[in-house]
Amino acid sequence: MTADLTFLVAGGALLLAVVLPPLLHRWAISAPLVLVAVGALLGLTPLSAHLPLDPSENRAVIEHVTELAVIVALMGVGLALDRPFDARSWRSWRAWSPTWRLLLVAMPLGIAGVALLGWWWAGLAPAAAVLLGAALAPTDPVLASDVQVAGPQTGDHEVDETDEVRFTLTSEAGLNDGLAFPFVYLAVLLASGTTGAGLALEWVGFYVVVKIAVGVGAGFLAGRLLGAFAFRSRLDALRVAEQGEPLLAVAALVAAYGVAEVAQGYGFLAVFACAMTLRAAERTHRYHEAMHEVVERLERLLTLFVLLVLGIALTRGQLEGLDLAGVAIAVALVFVVRPLTAYAALAVRPRPATEVGGLTRRERLAASFFGVRGVGSLYYLAYAVGEEDFAEAEWLFSTVVFTVVLSVVVHGVTATPAMRHLESSSERAARERDERAQDREEREEREPAG
Repeated sequence: MTADLTFLVAGGALLLAVVLPPLLHRWAISAPLVLVAVGALLGLTPLSAHLPLDPSENRAVIEHVTELAVIVALMGVGLALDRPFDARSWRSWRAWSPTWRLLLVAMPLGIAGVALLGWWWAGLAPAAAVLLGAALAPTDPVLASDVQVAGPQTGDHEVDETDEVRFTLTSEAGLNDGLAFPFVYLAVLLASGTTGAGLALEWVGFYVVVKIAVGVGAGFLAGRLLGAFAFRSRLDALRVAEQGEPLLAVAALVAAYGVAEVAQGYGFLAVFACAMTLRAAERTHRYHEAMHEVVERLERLLTLFVLLVLGIALTRGQLEGLDLAGVAIAVALVFVVRPLTAYAALAVRPRPATEVGGLTRRERLAASFFGVRGVGSLYYLAYAVGEEDFAEAEWLFSTVVFTVVLSVVVHGVTATPAMRHLESSSERAARERDERAQDREEREEREPAG
């Protein structure tokens, strides 16, 4: 009966994944929000009584389903970004300035803030507090579609991103899923009893330096190799870009992830690096649109299935371990910790808004607020609980699930109107700048004549 119900739920999720986006296009409601609500209603019916929803009994299933959803989303994000990155160019580093600020300043501060709240308000052990902060650290590439770039722009001329807020949030989501992993391992090491100098050396040396380098390197090499074959191979059969076969994107994400994990690197970073490198092989080729479309469809199906099951779990007892401290931490993260840490990171000595990578004050506020939490948080928690025993596992799952749902509701309701308002304000400001420039030119032309 369990397998039959699983197929029924999966079929319902897939059907909704097909029909919801066009139906909701006119309203300021996101598909993830509707899926969670539908799942919660299904959870009240007898149909869901036999679904395997208990995290303690089905941890491995939760881990691998959410893992697949995240890596598919990371490939889509890497292919979608139009702004190139060249590690040898200081100008390129500066163009990505908001992204680095969110990753290197806001994310560690956010982890520390949530961990401190978990230790102080909820009385968590240090290992569990760090795990809570790490699991809730990454913004989610799966659920943040309403505030992300639309997709790769291809054609005869190379283009750059025109919306700095969407670029910042998309690139942040693509990278912080991998960069939050060292903090998950820090929690696992603390839970295992590793302390002192041994903890510092092992964590910094291996989990921070080595695994990040291996992940990025594996992804870069995979992307270069696949790009060379797909676009420039001497053998016609290997030039899949000319054939228009988009499944190369799926093969690439699985291969890059597998190689990095076998080599003891971070697979999430490898998938994103592979996608960026593959896109750079022939940046304006229309083949990237085809690959992105396939990945986007797969991502949508996986994501909405996870959200439907998450909604069912809400009304089937998943929040039984939640208390006032967990609710307070979730609210604090969404409304205080993320906005404050992100805005502080973006506002200190900001890059001028007129330059590439610069943000206006309104854009900094928007980028700070829309730190969507989602599927990646569920994966990190399931992974860590599988590595070590955490006495607070039930409370952690309840709190993380509640935080994800809160983020889906708050950001799902506000994202569309906020981004529309921001875009209209930006367009109006651009028109005003053009008008002022035109007025100056006309005055300069009249002055000599006078």
